[in-house]
Amino acid sequence: MDFFSFFRKKQTPPSGSVAKDRLKLVLVHDRVNCSSQVLEMLKTDIIKVISNYMEIDTDELDIQITQTQSEDNNGTVPVLYANIPIKSMRKMNHED
Repeated sequence: MDFFSFFRKKQTPPSGSVAKDRLKLVLVHDRVNCSSQVLEMLKTDIIKVISNYMEIDTDELDIQITQTQSEDNNGTVPVLYANIPIKSMRKMNHED
């Protein structure tokens, strides 16, 4: 380990890059007519439903609307992206 690496400034993305990513996110939300309030309600509902079946790490949760290439390669389409770390599965009582 380099002794001086402890004192060096950590690399952060350029502010222009961060601003560009934020603008893309705003444009995608606008395109699908999804306000930040709606996205937060969606996150809350997803967490509530998934929590019935498993314990999740809500601190590391990442749910967002982004874009991906359409299947017919005719532009981009909005997608819901969810990265939800699972801590453990809940024991379920199965009643027949």
